[in-house]
Amino acid sequence: MTRRAPRAPGGGDGAGASASSTYTARHLSVLEGLEAVRKRPGMYIGSTDSRGLMHCLWEIIDNSVDEALGGHCTRIEVLLHADGSVEVRDDGRGIPVDVEPRTGLTGVEVVFTKLHAGGKFGGGSYAASGGLHGVGASVVNALSARLDVEVDRGGRTHAMSFRRGEPGTFADPAAAGAKRAAAPDPDAPFSPFVDSSVLREAGRTKRGVTGTRVRYWADRQVFLREAAFSYDELVTRARQTSFLVPGLTLVVRDERGLPGTPGEHGPHQEEFRHDGGIGEFVEHLATDPPVTDTWRLTGSGHFKETVPVLDELGHMVSREVERECVVDVALRWGTGYDTEVRSFVNIIATPKGGTHLAGMETALVKTVRRQVELNARRLKVSAKEERPDKDDITAGLTAVLTVRLPEPQFEGQTKEVLGTAAVRGVVAKVVEKELTALLTSPARGTKTQAALLLDKVVAETRARVSARQQKETQRRKNALETSSLPSKLADCRSTDVDRTELFIVEGDSALGTAKYARSSDHQALLPIRGKILNVQKAAVGDVLRNVECASIIQVVGAGSGRSFDLAAARYGKIIFMADADVDGAHIRTLLLTLFFRYMRPLVEAGRVYAAVPPLHRVEVIGAGRAKNEYVYTYSQEELTALLARLTSQGKRWKENIQRYKGLGEMDADQLAETTMDPRRRTLRRVRIADAEAAEAVFDLLMGGEVGPRKDFIVEGAAGLDDERVDV
Repeated sequence: MTRRAPRAPGGGDGAGASASSTYTARHLSVLEGLEAVRKRPGMYIGSTDSRGLMHCLWEIIDNSVDEALGGHCTRIEVLLHADGSVEVRDDGRGIPVDVEPRTGLTGVEVVFTKLHAGGKFGGGSYAASGGLHGVGASVVNALSARLDVEVDRGGRTHAMSFRRGEPGTFADPAAAGAKRAAAPDPDAPFSPFVDSSVLREAGRTKRGVTGTRVRYWADRQVFLREAAFSYDELVTRARQTSFLVPGLTLVVRDERGLPGTPGEHGPHQEEFRHDGGIGEFVEHLATDPPVTDTWRLTGSGHFKETVPVLDELGHMVSREVERECVVDVALRWGTGYDTEVRSFVNIIATPKGGTHLAGMETALVKTVRRQVELNARRLKVSAKEERPDKDDITAGLTAVLTVRLPEPQFEGQTKEVLGTAAVRGVVAKVVEKELTALLTSPARGTKTQAALLLDKVVAETRARVSARQQKETQRRKNALETSSLPSKLADCRSTDVDRTELFIVEGDSALGTAKYARSSDHQALLPIRGKILNVQKAAVGDVLRNVECASIIQVVGAGSGRSFDLAAARYGKIIFMADADVDGAHIRTLLLTLFFRYMRPLVEAGRVYAAVPPLHRVEVIGAGRAKNEYVYTYSQEELTALLARLTSQGKRWKENIQRYKGLGEMDADQLAETTMDPRRRTLRRVRIADAEAAEAVFDLLMGGEVGPRKDFIVEGAAGLDDERVDV
């Protein structure tokens, strides 16, 4: 297990050794590789900030995951140590420790010092792997101030240490306590191997126990001082990998104690394991109510490509080889319009897509368009209507796409884009075949879901066309700024969005009073007739055809759904002004549902409000010749407290306390004073502290599932005060 090993720059500082004696010809073979890594790290890891630091960690983790993909590993542990190092452990087969014939080096040394070397080449070790280029471990080694690797194989634990890519030994300081091992220190004196490298035996293990442990300290000569490992990114990656490799357990442990992290007050550990695969991943990612179940599309295809390989004499020659590409897609459509698609190649995330994602999108568009055409009569789609585009079809889609193939061609070592051209056709063929089978399935449940999906796609198409036509109408305004806005809108004169307010008023009677109470300079009024459509259960097309909903969307002027443009909104504040009764509360809820579902950015920006009209008017009798005073209260508790205070002060009031049942009962001056005048009114701002929780509440109160809503009402009935019911 011995042989020479090359040396990277800054490698050794052996005691008493001169520069000329420690730098010999045998170092040149690795300098031509690892020196390039240290000079141009961005070519291999993207950057030298936290992103590049995390990429190095992904390289080591991916090597362990490749073992799991091959069925040889069931557990991976990632430890963030307090001294700034990171350690990755797995129970895989362990890196080979025997001597590789061509180089004369042990397998461990080949993996960690030779670029483009390892089990990813030649097809003998991995049918599909994430570490395609074979440079991951050696690059991490070259960019580490220290790297220690331990391998359990054959009943023994083999170990080797490196400094900036060069193997050697560290003279670690002895730890406190006679029986404790020396504490590893990247700044400890280092002696590089000169005549031959040694893969030392560090201990013994039980028979059959195998695995690899890699611990390294990032080189601060390369990485920025502020670069740090992100615990949140690590947890996200571990959870993601547990979905992609069913049955694999991943453990993340943080011992750094950094402020603002879960391990701030002590070691923090999380464990992930998911046996449901990417189907369970899709359920985890999806946040909206489902239109379809999670569908799995699986298949494979073969293609040929010419690749350079090493022949028996070690010469590089070109040969045509046949590849197999295995495709696995999980997808489901929901009622929302956001799209969430994750793509992976051999469990490596490709956030910028590539040929596999392009193939899936092409097949989705082609297949759904064909089904819309075949079902045109049921869908009431005429030949003159626009065909659905990609955004219409992927609205509300949550999907995970994985492909597995030997030696995929990525664009760059960071592996963010798949470049293997033949994969596009393979994925497209599989998705088209499997999705067509689902959309034409005679099974009752699947057939119903397919019909709902096509309805949704057609509605999204019509919504997009309607939004575009609305924008074109706005652009065609004449010099007098006239437009096709609803005639019932009482607009304001100002165009300053920071000042303008739109009051959505319940009923025409309240509108008449509000016209006299408003400031027409900056306050606009839009009346609605009673309760608008419940948009939580309605299709997009039904919402756009509803007169009240369409008028509100048109007046706001920023579009709806995914085409909503917050910057185009015509008013700075949207204020719901409904009666202070049960019906008024229902109307506010319906309006808020519309804004939450179709104009959510307005709610997120804090520009949606609910007016707070008074419930009571108390006429306090003035003393002597003083005029009577009017005091407004906004709740029963506030009225009770007011009357108690007046009694203690010896003041009287008229017994017929006015209880407002609607805004129309107020005079214009009363409405202005209590509800519309910015100097004296009260507004309740609508916020979204937790969008997912808000979505769940909306679905409970306004969705199509009657059972949960009934249970909610029954459970809350016991706490209802009968006296608060307005009858």
